[in-house]
Amino acid sequence: MDQIKHDFIHVNGLKLHVAEIGTGSQVVLFLHGFPEIWYSWRHQMISIAKSGFRAIAPDYRGYGLSDQPLESEKTGYHHIVSDLVGIMDHLKIDKVFTVGKDFGSRAAYLLALLHPERVSGVITLGIPYVPLVPSKFKQLLPEGFYMSRWEKPGRAEADFGRFDIKTVVKNIYILFSKSDVPIAAENQEIMDLVQPSTPLPPWFTEEDLDYYGKLYENSGFHTPLQMPYRLKNEDYGITDPVLKVPCLFIMGVQDYVLKFPGLEDYIRNGSLNQLVPDLETVEIPEGSHFVQEQFPDQVNQLLLTFLNKHI
Repeated sequence: MDQIKHDFIHVNGLKLHVAEIGTGSQVVLFLHGFPEIWYSWRHQMISIAKSGFRAIAPDYRGYGLSDQPLESEKTGYHHIVSDLVGIMDHLKIDKVFTVGKDFGSRAAYLLALLHPERVSGVITLGIPYVPLVPSKFKQLLPEGFYMSRWEKPGRAEADFGRFDIKTVVKNIYILFSKSDVPIAAENQEIMDLVQPSTPLPPWFTEEDLDYYGKLYENSGFHTPLQMPYRLKNEDYGITDPVLKVPCLFIMGVQDYVLKFPGLEDYIRNGSLNQLVPDLETVEIPEGSHFVQEQFPDQVNQLLLTFLNKHI
């Protein structure tokens, strides 16, 4: 971990934290999800740097050590994409491979669609390229669906506020590591789905939890709940939704996201390939929502095979 460098880059009026390792001419841009942070890519960054690539992983605006956006400026994917382009410009990077996880996958896809000249290929974990907005899934699941609960201003804050920040992160990691979609009963909160005695997943250490806890103590959950759970539908002006770059989709078969209505059929029946014609899909049978932390060696090898194939 000590070999990973940290810097702050001024982009779009904000000071954004960027972790970096490696000096290769081929650059890989890692995009985290929630409740993750740049740190969730630690295993992959070190591995690909040893193989000659340059790895970069920012904390999004409002996450980790990056500045909070203005209260009046509700963060959306268009802000994230603009920040990523700004980071690349500042570092004088013309083109990258993107690796996205969870909602970072959508940011990776959008960067390739809106700035195709800046992207050599896209790797995503857990979330395929889906033309439907997340609200479509919310409408098809019960009221207690975690995304529906977290989109309501005040409810998640009150739920989270009953616990210290490390416990909130721990609970979300435990919930999202399971194969069942987190759904609360009518008079139950999402945090109450985890018993206090439930241990961390075996691949997630107390040291890891401490690191996440410190980063979220700095940022809080205000922006992370806004982005991605409280987004309104955004119009990106995309007229052709077909991805024109090579793509790799890594799916943990035990990932609860596969149980979102219609998603598994969409992945397996060929609909996904129509929108992503140059697509390779790899399934990891025991993989959970955090497959890159759970099986780092396997994911690292998949990344390197794809990267070396397309440089």
